[in-house]
Amino acid sequence: MKTTDESLKLRPLEPEDLDFLYSLENDSDMWLVSGTNVPYSKYSLTNYIMTNTSDIYTDKQVRLVMENLNGEPVGLLDIFNFDPRHLRAEIGIAVTKSQRHHGYGQIAVKKVIQYSKTILHLRQIYAMVDIDNTLSLKMFQSCGFSVGATLKDWVFIGNTFRDVAVLQLFL
Repeated sequence: MKTTDESLKLRPLEPEDLDFLYSLENDSDMWLVSGTNVPYSKYSLTNYIMTNTSDIYTDKQVRLVMENLNGEPVGLLDIFNFDPRHLRAEIGIAVTKSQRHHGYGQIAVKKVIQYSKTILHLRQIYAMVDIDNTLSLKMFQSCGFSVGATLKDWVFIGNTFRDVAVLQLFL
């Protein structure tokens, strides 16, 4: 089945997402791209879900669940580092291992581009991607992002420093 825009829904976190959030946040492979270096407890994630307002002006971020046609969560998309003065925000995306290569990431990013443009009235959105993560780089570029800069030795992964590409999209 071909993945289309209708194949994916973006929605706010719900209490029922706790187990999904717990498994994704505690996947140490994801820590390489998220900046996380410790596991999260169910207590802290429950507290996050319950106190999060889903208002980007209050929280300075929005976390959205990516849900397929069957109502199953397939990933998370974050809009964070929201700066209303400079009209920009960073985006990050995580798709579960079993749901990668189905086009969900690209669809989610395209939906967030439209949301950022028409609802948030942002001037630009950006993403920071390890330069060795060629699939993510290609996906963002297919959505219209371009590399604005490369940050040398920006992240420490394993036992080495790695460069990060800053991808920007002017809306």
